[in-house]
Amino acid sequence: MAECLDTTQEEALVVRCPAMDGHVIVVSPRERTASDLRSLVGRHPGTFLGGSVWQSLARTATAYGQAVSALAVARFRADKTAVYAERTHPERLMEPAALRGWAARVLRPLDTLAHHTRAELLATTRLGLEFTAVNTAKILGVSRNTVRARMERVETMLGVDFDDVTARAVVHLALHTQINLLDGQTGNDPGTRAPAGLTGLLAGDAVRAWAHELLGRLDHDPRRVRRTLRTWIAAGGNAERAAQTLGVHAQTVREHVRSAEPVLERQLLATGTDLYEVVLAHLAAGDLEPPVLPEE
Repeated sequence: MAECLDTTQEEALVVRCPAMDGHVIVVSPRERTASDLRSLVGRHPGTFLGGSVWQSLARTATAYGQAVSALAVARFRADKTAVYAERTHPERLMEPAALRGWAARVLRPLDTLAHHTRAELLATTRLGLEFTAVNTAKILGVSRNTVRARMERVETMLGVDFDDVTARAVVHLALHTQINLLDGQTGNDPGTRAPAGLTGLLAGDAVRAWAHELLGRLDHDPRRVRRTLRTWIAAGGNAERAAQTLGVHAQTVREHVRSAEPVLERQLLATGTDLYEVVLAHLAAGDLEPPVLPEE
């Protein structure tokens, strides 16, 4: 975290408190906020705190995702708090020029829109893939029906179905790549290569090694948690449908998915970056079929 205050940087913190019936999200540029919230956790049993690293204001959704990831780890810490630990992200293992070209092709149908309309749809979709429609509506100051209508328009234009978790993960990757470009976080790569599709991006040795290492952590669980997680993702994150496929109770599916969270160090039952990274790992490992992307 920064030693001095910088009003262009912020830290997101998420508190889970039963007394407040859910989660409280705090975004602050002040380091003292984290100390104050840690004292709150100490005074209230059953309360947990997860914090992000410093992010620019434009990356508030990323900061929130990091805080939620840390919250998953905090539940297993003695002090009930955790700060997001920087880790390897799959997009950083992909060939940069190919990734940028692929993301541009996926989002190209939106280029026909007026600039302000395109920006509005992209901003809503970025938030909508991280939060619920209700929370996205609160952040944007619009109705949840407006959020759903905008995301449905994006679905139609991109030719994807956001009920499919793999499609959500792939569009999230494209949007995340675009945000990194705006933030200047991707370097210039010499030379040009033939355009790569999603399959090509995920077929690199580094990406595949990352995916097998991550999912391999679940192989030692005798309950076959890895199979449950794969089936749950294929069922759109629906425990009931996954349970029917596996011939078990829906609560068993939820318990398996929840038990995978500390092993993978990612929040899975809440939609967002953590879940999408695990989905990409399944795609790279060949455990799930990639979604069909018309523009790819």
